[in-house]
Amino acid sequence: MIKFPSDLTIAQVDEYQAQIIPLIDDQDVITIDDSELARIDTIGVQFILAVVTYIIAQGKEIKWQSKSSVLKESIQQLGLCDAILLQYIMD
Repeated sequence: MIKFPSDLTIAQVDEYQAQIIPLIDDQDVITIDDSELARIDTIGVQFILAVVTYIIAQGKEIKWQSKSSVLKESIQQLGLCDAILLQYIMD
């Protein structure tokens, strides 16, 4: 399971990336939990989009356990409404 931290900003992305890749490589179905996500910046949104894209490119399935309103609002504010990420976080 990938559990995003409460803050996913430029300061945390590099450190968090090193933790996520092994989780993706070791599983066929990736569960993503963003229930604790309270603060995200543009780099954090780009990072999550890259993670989702990487998972799909690896031919793995994504299950979104929680759908953060912070993430959804950030995606919409950035104008990424057609992004692949939305299929997972839209109700």
